Amino acid sequence: MALSPMDVTQFATVDTARAARMLSEVRSARLSGGRAPIAPRPVIEQSWDRMLRSGVDPEHDVRSGLLAPEEIRRRRAASPLRHVLPVLREALLSVADVAHHIMVVADGDGRLLWREGSARVLRRADGLGFELGADWREEVVGTNGVGTPAVTRRPVQVFASEHFVRSQATWTCAGAPITDPRSGRLLGVVDVSGPLETMHPATLGWVDSVAKLAEARLRELHTQSLERLRTVAAPVLARLEGRALVTDRDGWTAAVTGMPYLERVVLPKSPEAGVRWLPSLGACTVEPLAEGWLVRAAAGPGPAPQGTTRIVLDLGQPRRWSVRVLGGAEDWARELSPRHAELLYLLAVHRGGRSAAGLAEDMFGDPARTVTVRAEMSRVRRYLGAYLEHRPYRFCEDAEIELLLPPDPRDLLPHSSAPAVVEGRASRGAP
Repeated sequence: MALSPMDVTQFATVDTARAARMLSEVRSARLSGGRAPIAPRPVIEQSWDRMLRSGVDPEHDVRSGLLAPEEIRRRRAASPLRHVLPVLREALLSVADVAHHIMVVADGDGRLLWREGSARVLRRADGLGFELGADWREEVVGTNGVGTPAVTRRPVQVFASEHFVRSQATWTCAGAPITDPRSGRLLGVVDVSGPLETMHPATLGWVDSVAKLAEARLRELHTQSLERLRTVAAPVLARLEGRALVTDRDGWTAAVTGMPYLERVVLPKSPEAGVRWLPSLGACTVEPLAEGWLVRAAAGPGPAPQGTTRIVLDLGQPRRWSVRVLGGAEDWARELSPRHAELLYLLAVHRGGRSAAGLAEDMFGDPARTVTVRAEMSRVRRYLGAYLEHRPYRFCEDAEIELLLPPDPRDLLPHSSAPAVVEGRASRGAP
């Protein structure tokens, strides 16, 4: 029976054992360079390629040391995911326990911080090293439902021998990333896992939906925190003259006076009280206020700092991308969402600039999707506006741009299917 890659998960619900045997043959053929009975699913094949390039041993699992209980507690207390555990438990645990699954929540570093569900399945998970405090990054333990979604930034189901490391072939898992809805930063991954016979193709959509519920809850909590800060900010701003605003500790605006509303202000990485130069505002006096900052701007908008500014766009890390501005009045950095990483990459390689239609073609293969591009570029300009121009969109001519790329071209923004990014991988030698 000839199967396409897309048929495997459906076939597994009808004949789990046969599907597992077939995937074992696929894996063996792929690792030996032979001809496979079917092609691996693209997301799995791309992950296997990353594993082969990074030297993960497919025949032996290598387990890093578990985090100490004190470190697990510290990470739990610091993780925003602690606020959405009730959402995850309510939506996943009752069904997972009946279906002989467990729910696992990992942080952005791939460390398992929470693990709940069927006691019998938890014991089986222990034998795989799927324990609290374990490191399940893809580059450590191979293709899996925690590490692979963190790399691809999309939901992934991994069944049987789709796992790169042989010892995990008795397992099935489906994981979805949870990102910070304010910034796009990866917070972690929620995963539902269990023995091979518990596999069901609907699990992935279920887990993805719950991850989106968690992100919606985080967005709601942020709105509530800004409302609380706004009640403190309003009487303070009412007594001030000139341009001023109050932000939370991450720079999100609660209230403004004497100036147009800004959704977010880029603050120094470790802000302190005093005079600071802030993008889009210029020279400002920054003071702590409640759970945020009072920012009072100078009388004029303030020019960008004089002299050469170096902008470092770092896309070299597998899961985290950032932009750093160096050489201005004050250095600062910002982690990038997947979409903003794509846009700034395109502007970095097209120093002459790109129109909205050109960026839409680069991103979506459709020059008509300019509304989406303009909306995203408007968000980018809120923190990088002092160094960007438009008509066309481009970096300022006097800014020095440094683009840091991964050593292997196939690791360039691996989540991205944007035509221009795909072309960029190919131009650097990716097959």
